[in-house]
Amino acid sequence: MSLFSKQNKAAFMEPLHLNNPIMVQVLGICSALAVTSQLKPALVMGLAVTVITAFANVIISIIRNTIPMRIRIIVQLVVVAALVTIVNQVLKAFAYDVSVQLSVYVGLIITNCILMGRLEAFAMSNKPWPSFLDGVGNGLGYAIILIIVGAFRELFGRGSLLGFQLIPQSFYDTVGYMNNGMMTMSCTALILIGVVIWINRAFFAKDDK
Repeated sequence: MSLFSKQNKAAFMEPLHLNNPIMVQVLGICSALAVTSQLKPALVMGLAVTVITAFANVIISIIRNTIPMRIRIIVQLVVVAALVTIVNQVLKAFAYDVSVQLSVYVGLIITNCILMGRLEAFAMSNKPWPSFLDGVGNGLGYAIILIIVGAFRELFGRGSLLGFQLIPQSFYDTVGYMNNGMMTMSCTALILIGVVIWINRAFFAKDDK
């Protein structure tokens, strides 16, 4: 089978839109609420989940025929926990400030339903390359929503993006603009994700009928 066959392209592309883990499957909502108050932690979290999902898929796919079915979940958790530990230590070494912002949520990737779902539904029954593409696609699909919500919340809640002030001080002084403090609250993240899901299903999702 070609590396970029129709099936492999579908494994990578569908999670970006048609089968997006947040917009369509409505998974990974908890972490999306917690880490999207600013764009930078949302970016890092999305990247971390993408890397872990991709490599966990590959590892489980390689050893899938040697895993006893009765302990497959335990094996999957061990693989994910090892990768999460590595990513967490890398973040502490090279992006400590973001690591502090993400707090326990990096460790909670171990229980992320997107990741465990891909291991069980895809990696356990497919070869390493398609599993890698599926992991990258689902990770990026998750990251896209985090980036959209994180950018919106930081811009309107703090007037900045990635820590750089975009709304000039003169705008606050002359027009009387004020940052929307509600954007920094988790409840607003839930509303924004709900709006994103509604827009996708109302205007972009294919009609199943």
